[in-house]
Amino acid sequence: MDLGKKLKELRLSYNLTQTDLAIKLGISRVNYTRYENGKVNPDYETLIKIADFYDVTLDELFDRKKY
Repeated sequence: MDLGKKLKELRLSYNLTQTDLAIKLGISRVNYTRYENGKVNPDYETLIKIADFYDVTLDELFDRKKY
């Protein structure tokens, strides 16, 4: 699963709109939409905010498994 799909899956599991989440993260909805659509990757600071919001690790955001 790519990052954009994971972000959308998490957001929907919390019943949030893109606007709701963008406000909580302190970013614009347009930028957040670009993350979900895979047009742009979030910077490191934003990735940490997203992981903290959902209480997941960065590995979980990137759907990495331990081998």
